[in-house]
Parts: sequence; C-alpha cells; structure tokens
Amino acid sequence: TRQPGPLSSPPHTHFPSALLVSRARPRQTLFFLFQLSLSSRLQLTLYQYKTCPFCSKVRAFLDFHALPYKVVEVNPVRRVEIKFSSYRKVPILVAQEGDSSQQLNDSSVIISALKTYLVSGQPLEEIITYYPSMKAVNDQGKEVTEFCNKYWLMLDEKEAQQMYGRKEARTEEMKWRQWADDWLVHLISPNVYRTPTEALASFDYIVREGKFGAVEGAMAKYVGAAAMYLISKRLKSRHHLQDDVREDLYEAANKWVAAVGKDRPFMGGQKPNLADLAVYGVLRVMEGLEAFDDLMQHSRIQPWYLRVEKAIAEASLTH
Repeated sequence: TRQPGPLSSPPHTHFPSALLVSRARPRQTLFFLFQLSLSSRLQLTLYQYKTCPFCSKVRAFLDFHALPYKVVEVNPVRRVEIKFSSYRKVPILVAQEGDSSQQLNDSSVIISALKTYLVSGQPLEEIITYYPSMKAVNDQGKEVTEFCNKYWLMLDEKEAQQMYGRKEARTEEMKWRQWADDWLVHLISPNVYRTPTEALASFDYIVREGKFGAVEGAMAKYVGAAAMYLISKRLKSRHHLQDDVREDLYEAANKWVAAVGKDRPFMGGQKPNLADLAVYGVLRVMEGLEAFDDLMQHSRIQPWYLRVEKAIAEASLTH
C-alpha cells in the first residue's frame, strides 16, 4: 500500500449496527452467527489518512462486515502515531485478540487476512504468516515492500465453495481487486489535482479533515496543492494517461461496470464481494470534489456505486 493524501479527525470508534438475521435461511443464519462470534473477539485499531484510497478500501470492508474499529488519524508530516511501527505507510491495522496483538500492513493483506479469519476461524496470528513481506525494486528503481499472496484467501476447499460457489468467481474477484490497486488508484491523483483550482480544492478538503497543526495546515494547503499539481503531471506521463485524464477515469469506470454486467447488482452477485468493496473504496475518496461529480455524470458507474453505498450503510452504524 502506498502513501497518497492525508486526512484526519479525532480518534473514534465505529460499532456495528443491529443486524437482522431473522429473515435469513438457517444455514446463512448459522454462518452469520459464526462470523459475529469471531468478530466480537477482535479489537481493531486502524491507523490511516482518511483521504488515502487504500485506507478507504479497508474502511469499506470493515463497515460492510460490521466489524467495530477505532480510527487513529495519522499526521502525514510527523507520523508520530505510527512510531511503534517499522512499517511507515498506512493503512496499518492492529488487531487485539485476547492477550495476542497482531499488526497487519497493506490494505489488501488486511482485507484478505480478516476475511480469511471470518470465514475459516483460523487464528489471526497464524493467518498473517501466509502473507509474508519481501523487498523488491519498483519501476523507478526504489526499494519497496511487497506482500505475497495478498489477493488470496487462505480457505480450504469447502470454505472456498461456501464463499464463492464457482472457481471462476474467486479468480474474477482476485483479478479486479488487483486492478483496483494497480490501475484505478493511479487515476485518482491526476484527476483530483488536474488543474490548479482542483488541486487547491482537494487540499482544502485534506487540510480541513486532516490532522495538521495551524502552520502545517497552511503550508499543506498552498504548498501541497502547488506541488501535487506538478506531481500529477508526472504521474500522468508515468502511467501513460490521455491528455484529458478524465477520459481514463471514465473508461476505467465503464470497464468495471461492463465487468459487473447487467444480470447482477454487484460483481459478488446479490451482495458486494471484495472487488466491489475495493473499487468503491478507491473511488469514494473523490466524493465532494469536481472529479467525482464528473465521474457520476459522464460514466455509467453511478447506479452500481449507489448500490454499494446502500449495502454498506445497511450493514454498519451511521456514524
């Protein structure tokens, strides 16, 4: 997981809403109660920047699965909130289970590990060993930390059958989760910092929500906006985007909608799967900005987006 924008508000806790199970089929109800008993064992703390797409993905997952969690907004300059960690990016999730505390790094690892835990009931301490980190060199020659297996849920055959039904559904989910990380997320900065006016509006939002001091906030708003406007042009070139980067955003959204198709409300069928939540989480960070309004107006994604938004709202407490 990378380090995009910042954001913040005081630490607070999200609690699951009352979930109705009376209408569910008996097998579904038993599985729900199994997951609920597992989730009640965990005390989760999410260290984040609110405007980071990768952090937004994790929140979408936690909210949809009604997992209570505390949020700690990280100061993007000093990052003292994560001084305990040698891993210096966000999101970081700390999971307390009884006397055992586990640190999970990388948004996709966090999601895969927690979903594996909820489905299989394996100890979280054991699950995280399935996602080892390794050092790699990226296209820019910079050493980065990568995580093995991060889109794979560690389930046995019966559990995988229960969750996916078809092997193709599992492959499809993994493919589009990776697409959200490898392509969709790289369209965010070039679009929200596309013009000086949009860059300033974006940083006004970031500073308003973020954990900045007064001087830091003023510096971030004006210096940050100018810097990100220039950086967005480099990103546009690096990722070979069109002259009008909105067109890449619209094309990506329409490609996703085509992949979901007309015969199901979500890629996951009747409810969002991990790919639905990932794509939604990435796009959500643009809400309130010109790029988001343009996306809703000029692509076919709005009906799907609103369905995911509703599904998450119904599964989680209104904060």
